[in-house]
Amino acid sequence: MTSERQQALKLALQAAHADYIAANPASAERHRQRLARMPGGNTRTVLHYAPFPLTFVRGEGVMLWSADGRRYTDFLGEFTAGLYGHSHPRIRQVLKDTLDQGLSFGGCNLYEDRFAALMAERFRSVELIRFTNSGTEANLLAVATAVAVTGRRKVLVFKGGYHGSVFQFMGAGSPMNAPYEFLLGSYNDLDATRDLIASQGETLAAILVEPMLGAGGCIPGSRPFLGLLREEASRAGAILIFDEVMTSRLAPGGLQSVHQIVPDLTTFGKYLGGGLSFGAFGGRRAIMQRFDPARPDFLMHAGTFNNNVLSLAAGLVGLHEVFTPEAVLALNELGERLRARLNALFSEHGVALQATGCGSLMTVHAMRGAIRTPADLAAADPLAAELLFFDLLAAGFWIARRGFIVVSLPTTAADCERLISALATIIGRRAPLLQGMTERT
Repeated sequence: MTSERQQALKLALQAAHADYIAANPASAERHRQRLARMPGGNTRTVLHYAPFPLTFVRGEGVMLWSADGRRYTDFLGEFTAGLYGHSHPRIRQVLKDTLDQGLSFGGCNLYEDRFAALMAERFRSVELIRFTNSGTEANLLAVATAVAVTGRRKVLVFKGGYHGSVFQFMGAGSPMNAPYEFLLGSYNDLDATRDLIASQGETLAAILVEPMLGAGGCIPGSRPFLGLLREEASRAGAILIFDEVMTSRLAPGGLQSVHQIVPDLTTFGKYLGGGLSFGAFGGRRAIMQRFDPARPDFLMHAGTFNNNVLSLAAGLVGLHEVFTPEAVLALNELGERLRARLNALFSEHGVALQATGCGSLMTVHAMRGAIRTPADLAAADPLAAELLFFDLLAAGFWIARRGFIVVSLPTTAADCERLISALATIIGRRAPLLQGMTERT
């Protein structure tokens, strides 16, 4: 039988939906219009939520404005791609200057080698690099490279992993996944992973892993687990790929530098294009040299916008002038302080909430107990998480519906304090609904 608390949660969520609908008629109308030409009214699944998603019309710094004229403090940062905030003045200026020089040349330009050199300087694993248009594309090409170079077909991935729209391993996976022969491992499980790799002999082409699960709940990989992957990949003759599309922002040299583990290939994306579309994959010279067209056995890599001047110019200035190593450290220290304050707040009020993550990236989960693997998240309460999302929207804070929170460069300590204060008010009002996991029918 459904518990009284679960029924109360459902009623509270219905009321929150009703308030949201009443407060956002323009966003509702825009959603209705989009439904006529786009399935589900969107062209990016993660942006959808019931009863309809907000429509934004302007952003500045850390602030967003909706079609209904409501203002939100942005604690999502375009799912980590909006590191520089909205309309960063230095990024705006370089885009204007670049546009004045011409948009698409159909040839090599002045930005590629400078950006490639800066990436190699920042990220130890990168000896040679190739640019793409997204993190999804970077991961697809990295896996394809590993398969081509090793002559093998099997790829070890992990439950809860997300490497783009064709590499989804959360829940039951996805029928849209690229048709490789995937082996599904258990994240942070040393013994099971060692046994799985050993069982494959010489059939394993690659191991693809996020050093911290991003979309899978901001669950950091342990140093022993990631170190095991490095050792076992070398032993098996497989290529170790670190997906640092999200996590490269968590230290000056990415999480690989924190753990002092050098993968064979690393994939990048998100913020590195300065807020524009961007992706890249790079790594050991012996692997990446296969893309040299002067070789008789070269691997083809096409892409009209791989070297588009806008993304490269914005990304170069952003990484060189704005997101300096000092800025990286300061941003992630701010994120660490916010997550510690959130967990202290949740503990003080005795509610079944906790924030996991690393540095400037975190996820709030509606549950108690340790979270080391995605399987642990089965204890989380989706109704409580959704109610928290709508309560924060009503208070003027934009996060992901799944509880994902991102601290970006324009985020201040005062912004973090306002978020904490808003959550304290929400918890004070909702505490009886957030005390623990509801019973299931």
